[in-house]
Amino acid sequence: MPKPLIGISTRNTRDSDLHPTASLQFAYIHAISISGGIPVPIASNLPDEQLNDLFNRLDGIVFSGGGDIAVNLYDGKNHSSISTVDDARDTTEIFLLKQSADTGKPVLGICRGAQIMNVSLGGTLYSHLPDQFPGSVDHQPGNDRKKIAHLVNIDESSRVTEIFGETLLHVNSLHHQGIKDLAPTLKAVGYAPDGLVELVEMKDHPFGVAVQWHPEWLMDQPSMQKLFSHFIAVCGR
Repeated sequence: MPKPLIGISTRNTRDSDLHPTASLQFAYIHAISISGGIPVPIASNLPDEQLNDLFNRLDGIVFSGGGDIAVNLYDGKNHSSISTVDDARDTTEIFLLKQSADTGKPVLGICRGAQIMNVSLGGTLYSHLPDQFPGSVDHQPGNDRKKIAHLVNIDESSRVTEIFGETLLHVNSLHHQGIKDLAPTLKAVGYAPDGLVELVEMKDHPFGVAVQWHPEWLMDQPSMQKLFSHFIAVCGR
């Protein structure tokens, strides 16, 4: 049986010569590859017809981490900390997420991916946690992607409990924004110690899961391996 094709959203950057570049950290490619999928980077500036054609060919999509989402998309508060807003990426990911929600295509959101999933489906964000979420833990303690920052408590009744095989996860944290008002079609099933939503599921969907941390950097943990392996398995059905 052919391995499933897994799309991964990319960020628009520039190389050392300032040429436009579609960028993707190798950790995403590695996590998908060792879990049994074939990684397919998705550029953000494809013509609509090509993007729709690509969507139809993919077996699943990973919405990767990256810069901040434009505040006008969720009626958010502007903040001086907001950076690297990418309108083309926002537009592309919102299209892909809405299509995935409508068709039942498996999706996995990671960090920014959890936020864009919520925004795409009608939710809102805290545009800067330290100022807008009193008592929050430090969700951006540094750039060490493998450093454990805090715990995530998972709802025992959630579907993802069966995937992880446990209800208490040790996760990294690399974000300054977070889910505020949850989209109507999402269910919060995991929380940080301060109460911030860290894990969501799409209701009535074969596999629509998003995490606020970066599991691709924690593949030494069996629970994170299980997340990717289960996602790829669903994509291959």
